[in-house]
Amino acid sequence: MLRWFQKNRAQSSAPNGTPQPHFAAHVEQKASRTGALVALHGAGKARWTPRDYGTLAREGYARNPIVYRSIRMIAEAASSISLICLEAGERQERHPLLDLLARPNKRQAGADLFEALYGHLLVSGNAYLEGVYGTNALGELHALRPDRMKVVPGPDGWPQAYDYHVGGKSLRFLQEERDEGKIPPILHLTLFHPQDDHYGLSPLEAAQVSLDIHNAASGWNKALLDNSARPSGALVYAASEGGNLSNEQFERLKQELEEGYQGAVNAGRPLLLEGGLDWKSMSLSPRDMDFIEAKNAAAREIALAFGVPPMLLGIPGDNTYANFAEANRAFWRQTILPLVGRSLQSLSLWLAPAFGGEVEIIPDLDTISALAGERETLWRRIGSAPFLSDEEKRRAVGYSAQSGPSDDTCNHKGTTGD
Repeated sequence: MLRWFQKNRAQSSAPNGTPQPHFAAHVEQKASRTGALVALHGAGKARWTPRDYGTLAREGYARNPIVYRSIRMIAEAASSISLICLEAGERQERHPLLDLLARPNKRQAGADLFEALYGHLLVSGNAYLEGVYGTNALGELHALRPDRMKVVPGPDGWPQAYDYHVGGKSLRFLQEERDEGKIPPILHLTLFHPQDDHYGLSPLEAAQVSLDIHNAASGWNKALLDNSARPSGALVYAASEGGNLSNEQFERLKQELEEGYQGAVNAGRPLLLEGGLDWKSMSLSPRDMDFIEAKNAAAREIALAFGVPPMLLGIPGDNTYANFAEANRAFWRQTILPLVGRSLQSLSLWLAPAFGGEVEIIPDLDTISALAGERETLWRRIGSAPFLSDEEKRRAVGYSAQSGPSDDTCNHKGTTGD
């Protein structure tokens, strides 16, 4: 290549940069403008989905049933959990913070806000909440789209502000020190990213290869259905004179096959052939059928990235859990509760200054039906411990100390009736 470039440079210009005398005659020739270019050909490479929020949301959540169902299951389950407010360690049955989380804004209920929050977190690895103040108190909470938000680092490297871009306009939220009882306007939740200081890693990014394989296999199936659910066949022309079809005959035959015999509507329609034409049917080999198992394997890997047992998604070939109840319990213990716990902890630290500084939001495990068996076992074990007082038993199962007369035992009926 170096010799080629040096040769053309020597022909096109003199040492002082002026054109050579023979260059004008060379230009006068009728030749393609691309004739002097070098064509470099590399091996074909797989085309992967770009790792940005818009593409992952479109190719994953909007077009892939495994991704859609996984995110819906996690977001709906996590947002359905009842919340408990603790102030100075004591459980509060009524609290302004609970009222705010139950109706965070005029457009959404609490479950809607948390479902959007967890959905953003799973699709992009980032989720943002905006706190809006009323006349003199925190009045509303809003979930903001991650693809419109940009972190603005300060001199120390930590986020100094957040820029929200929408409709060609930008709005900056400063995270500076606020007066006592005020909170920063933005809460940024992230999933751990080993190579980024400010943004989180989406489970979809980890499952990107499997996502593309699953989508490609679905596209392959659709193409097979459009072609009568088989790789069709070959139409052989064997004229007695050994001649070939003319261009007009070839195009007419091709058009008749596409219009009259291709597609699911025409599946099984008899093919009428003229003299010299013979149809050679073709079928899928066992090797070609491997894409079906590849699709199921890709679905299992996508479910694994989100922490959803494949059994709950109806993916064939997975017998990791003995039954559906065991898989559902593992789903809650290993996926839902860790996500909800860390999210509520960040939410509590963010909102605490606006409500006195000693409030905390935790999930109410007693309302989760999938964990009812575990809670029953815990109550039975704590209730049969004679060395524990009633208050110690109540605290052991997650309840505050009893203010009135105490029961003799801390059993199932006594705890739930509080």
